[in-house]
Amino acid sequence: MAIDWIGYGYAVAILLGGYMGYKRKGSVMSLMAGLVFSGLSAYGAYNISNKPTDIKVSLFASGLLAVVMGTRYKKSGKLVPAGIMTVLSLLMVFRLLLQMVV
Repeated sequence: MAIDWIGYGYAVAILLGGYMGYKRKGSVMSLMAGLVFSGLSAYGAYNISNKPTDIKVSLFASGLLAVVMGTRYKKSGKLVPAGIMTVLSLLMVFRLLLQMVV
């Protein structure tokens, strides 16, 4: 049983991003979204740790976050946080799809 350290690290990055949005701008919505997506990503990493082919939850969470943050990046043009989370989420989607194929 291999632990999905990359998945757990991604979940922590999401959680920290939501917390930073709350601390800097007072955005409760950022905090809530960070908690929800971080929880989904951590649960997905747990699933992958137990069964490497079970990528559904992780793929859903990272794919949805890529779309949401990509839309925010396109509107605002700000690299932080929208651009960085878009890139991280897309990398996670590609990693999961590659894991599914291999």
